[in-house]
Amino acid sequence: MLEYENQMFLEILHEDGLVVVAKGLGIETVFANVLRAYIDPGNLVIVLGTTNHDEEYFIDILKNLGLKQLPRVVTSECSADERELMYLEGGVLFMSGPILVVDLLKNRVPLNLVTGILVYRAHNILNSYQAAFALRLYRQNNKTGFIKAFTSSALAFTVGYMQVERVMKALFVKKLYLWPRFHTLVNNSLSQHKPEVIELHVKITPKMVNIQTALLDIMNYVIKELKRLNKYLDLDELTVENAIAKKFHKQLQSQLDPMWHQLSSTSKQLLSDLKTLRALLACLTYEDCVSFYSMLNRLRTMEYAVKSSWLMLDSVDTLFKNARNRVYNEKDELKPEANPKWTALSEVLSEIQHQCKKAENGDPEKILIVVHDRNICYQLRNYLTMGPNEYLRYEAMKKLSHTEKQKTNEKNVEKEPTSEEKTKDDTDEEQDAYVLTQKVNEASQSDSSEENKNQTLFEDCSQIADLDLTNITTSAPIILIQSLKKNGDPMALQRALAEHMPSNIIMYFADISAVRQIEVFQNNNPSIDLKIYFLIYGDSVEEQEYLTALRREKEAFHTLINSKTTMVIPEDQDGKTKDCLSLEVQNDTDVTENTRKGGLPTKPETSDTIIVDMREFRSELPAILYTRGMKIDPVTLQVGDYILSPEICVERKSISDLIGSLNSGRLYNQAISMTRYYAKPMLLIEFDPNKPFCFQGYYYASKDVQNMFITSKLQLLTLHFPRLKLVWSPGPHATAQLFEELKQGRDQPDVIKAAQIGMEENKQVAIEKYNTRIQDFVARLPGVTTKNLQAILSKGQSLDHLNELTKEEIAEMIENKYEAQMLYNAFHEKCSPAEEKTKTNGKKTASRGRGKRLFSKIK
Repeated sequence: MLEYENQMFLEILHEDGLVVVAKGLGIETVFANVLRAYIDPGNLVIVLGTTNHDEEYFIDILKNLGLKQLPRVVTSECSADERELMYLEGGVLFMSGPILVVDLLKNRVPLNLVTGILVYRAHNILNSYQAAFALRLYRQNNKTGFIKAFTSSALAFTVGYMQVERVMKALFVKKLYLWPRFHTLVNNSLSQHKPEVIELHVKITPKMVNIQTALLDIMNYVIKELKRLNKYLDLDELTVENAIAKKFHKQLQSQLDPMWHQLSSTSKQLLSDLKTLRALLACLTYEDCVSFYSMLNRLRTMEYAVKSSWLMLDSVDTLFKNARNRVYNEKDELKPEANPKWTALSEVLSEIQHQCKKAENGDPEKILIVVHDRNICYQLRNYLTMGPNEYLRYEAMKKLSHTEKQKTNEKNVEKEPTSEEKTKDDTDEEQDAYVLTQKVNEASQSDSSEENKNQTLFEDCSQIADLDLTNITTSAPIILIQSLKKNGDPMALQRALAEHMPSNIIMYFADISAVRQIEVFQNNNPSIDLKIYFLIYGDSVEEQEYLTALRREKEAFHTLINSKTTMVIPEDQDGKTKDCLSLEVQNDTDVTENTRKGGLPTKPETSDTIIVDMREFRSELPAILYTRGMKIDPVTLQVGDYILSPEICVERKSISDLIGSLNSGRLYNQAISMTRYYAKPMLLIEFDPNKPFCFQGYYYASKDVQNMFITSKLQLLTLHFPRLKLVWSPGPHATAQLFEELKQGRDQPDVIKAAQIGMEENKQVAIEKYNTRIQDFVARLPGVTTKNLQAILSKGQSLDHLNELTKEEIAEMIENKYEAQMLYNAFHEKCSPAEEKTKTNGKKTASRGRGKRLFSKIK
């Protein structure tokens, strides 16, 4: 480890806390060494917050260090007995929050044996309800174990009020360790072995300059309109400079969510336009001219023009005119403009080829080209193998409309790709890493000088070909093109650097995390004479975005430093004392005052029990119920999500779940099951506390008739199920209080009975083999339920047959006397004269028919 990494490791190992590190400074190395320190079987360390990529990376690092015992991953595929055995065996366990919470509530985890918990990506703890719940359960019963948290996202603490204090409170830590890039120790460590950096400020074309200026002018107009229409909102951070940043729109959306329903439709459209304009700027910077023109053309619709006022600006004419001129010449012939970075890339590759020498071990030298995403990866691969002209014409044939294609000159029109070529191309486009080598024909170039070879090589790019690393037969440099997060792996660049050990790296895009990872790599491998070529458009949005990212991270660390000097940390925030306030039960009823604790209630002697479905532990509600003194019993339920009493069953739906369930018809089936087994079924509709408590505006994409979809469907649901109660809640805290009030004076639910309810429905044979129309008709008859529908369709032959059965025979068929009575009465009870008159209304009634083949199966 480097000096600052070693210091970081010693600090967090000595005392619990939250470590915030600047992006790219090697927090993974420190975390891996912490895992190594606790890997002994005598310890039991649980790791929360990691992804599959994280877990694979840390296990590979420890394996390369020669450790025999490695961390294990606990998944849902592991049974409860297997997990209990793994806890007893000790070591380091990677776990998800829901699994750990369930095992803690079921007392499967030997808490007295837990050495501590490590939290990765700790800035997500406030949104990771299960992990926060698990930490609370752990700290309530284990006062000696450690909690150590790590994150590399300083910007996450700038969103929200007192965010770092809230995160530390949820983590039960009192220390904050900050490691920005401008830290003296970090700066000194990375300055010992600096790589040779060659900055190439590529000059963008005049047409690109015009397009960029037009887009910035339009963004400036949109921002001014937003501020003019919303003077009551705090939009000081909304500037053109910030709007071009990658994650700014996400932060802006989270800021506006609570008041989204108060915004006018014009303001919402302007925010959407701002996001679209940012995407156009990114496309101009990274994509080719054909892709940009194709994306811009998709906005030229009457529907979009009516919604977006910016299309009426004078700058739009400049925008569309220059975008077209980059693809077609004055004679409307297809003459696409090559990307300026392509030329710079060819020059860099030619220079490296001229300077490189075969390594001492005989392996060819490797050139790593780091790109932003798989689209650019695919673009560069085709550019290097096909050449700029052929590639751009091929893209034009794919992306431009039929009328645009007809305007191309016949000599420039390429053959339409076959279906096999399209399939292969689509497969290639899904990749985000390519390996290329140069086809060097020694015989044909034997009389040419080495310099002329290199010059010829990059004038005709078709001499670049794909290469299989398992069969290297050339001494020419190998070109590795890889996206920053290959296959979604955030450590992909670190893996590539460690595996290939390149001495030449081409940064095709600007990213502060990638630059710092390469700095760390150079200092860990001082023997490598590393040369970095940094390609960036000078005086462009790309350069400004990079500088803005640096500024925002620096400001975020300055904010954290100021917060660290002024924050007040309670003495018992770590939860290791018996009288920790943050671990107290928050109950609104039966309050026992305790003056020493500021009047907070104490935990009642007997706790109310709520049975919670396992799948509900993905939400925040179970944790809130627990903090209010409820006893949570996790069970896999077939009917309902929360069982409050033997009579009360609650099905909880968020707005998105509600819309999906109404669309699929699943909610109807759930209502049938609840009303069948419980006397007081409830449908709880829970809103997001950070969004408006209403159905208007936010949840609808347009103002058409489908806006009435939710309310209309709910009306039908209540008409069909009169006993089903609808409960509205503005958020999980209100729901917890409601559950507490509903449980007052009622019996506790039985866990075994609740788990068994509905099991027989899952065992019955699927009824889809019957005619769907007949099935729907029979299902609506009085006394027919989801439980007995299968029996009626199987044993009943027709309506005539059912009509001829006695009450006892029907009861024997469906095994329920009450339901048999209802079905029998439907066939045999006569209507009153008033009802009969209303039905006939003096007209002939239609013949009912015999229905002898009513229940016939589909052949």
